[in-house]
Amino acid sequence: MLPETMKTVEMREPGKPEVLELGERPVPQPAASEVLIKVTATGVNGPDLVQRRGHYPPPKGASDLLGLEVSGKVAALGDSVSGWAVGDAICGLTNGGGYAEYVAVDATHCLPIPAGLDETDAAGLCETYFTVWSNLFLDTPPAPQDLLLVHGGAGGIGSTAIQLGRALDMRVFTTCTGKDDIDYVTQLGAERAIDFKTEDFVPIVREAGGANLILDIIGGDYVARNIKAAHADARIVQLAFNGGSKMEIDLMPVMLKRLVYTGSTLRSRPDTFKTRVAQDLLEKVWPLLAEGTVGTYTHKVFPFEEATAAHELMESATHRGKILLRP
Repeated sequence: MLPETMKTVEMREPGKPEVLELGERPVPQPAASEVLIKVTATGVNGPDLVQRRGHYPPPKGASDLLGLEVSGKVAALGDSVSGWAVGDAICGLTNGGGYAEYVAVDATHCLPIPAGLDETDAAGLCETYFTVWSNLFLDTPPAPQDLLLVHGGAGGIGSTAIQLGRALDMRVFTTCTGKDDIDYVTQLGAERAIDFKTEDFVPIVREAGGANLILDIIGGDYVARNIKAAHADARIVQLAFNGGSKMEIDLMPVMLKRLVYTGSTLRSRPDTFKTRVAQDLLEKVWPLLAEGTVGTYTHKVFPFEEATAAHELMESATHRGKILLRP
């Protein structure tokens, strides 16, 4: 028997982390194509911070609650759902609503928790793996020994990109700072960890032959520097602009090197696209998770009551791996 109400983390108003507070809402009812998940944990991600500040409204029809990925157990099934049963261990990509004890999620955007993976840790899988796989590797497999440059390698997106790059036989260079971060990304498989406070990644990457693929979450002056560090025919993928989205750059090298500069946000993509990504992950990446070739790394788990502290940690950019919230 499902309860009538559930605990949530509410955003009192747009603003700083302290606008987050506990709340209570009715338990959602799954639509025909959805599963209702009893949440074990939910991931804290960059888009949550942007939405909290008032700059990333949820898509039409989505929950206004934060939270784009969860893990837990199937609590109820929509009328047209097949392939899942009540009680199944599950993780899923949501359009919002993860900061709650229950969330309804499109069944085709959910995946089984890989064998051997802790159910709480599995809350950190979907947002990063869907994002990295769809932007870097879906339909565009790399050539062996292509050089992948990952900015922000110690964070959730960066950690995932490093591991997937190595699993696909790429050389992986990454930027981070401090001995702990360098040790962490090296353990994940990075060939070269570049301390961005004391080193310039451009000559280092160019000396190694130039990057064939660049994943950037910084923006700002990194945009022009990425173009300099790129090999001919490289792809540069922009997933965030932590250093700013407005800059002046010389586009001539883009033409001369035949570069592809692109970016995307996952949340606004059509449901059919997310379904395709989920199926590709299930076939090509979930076996790697089950065998331990790649994984998800949890930095810290906070209770719902400490959501403000979780967001403060995320904004400090001092974490390694994923930050999670647990009801």
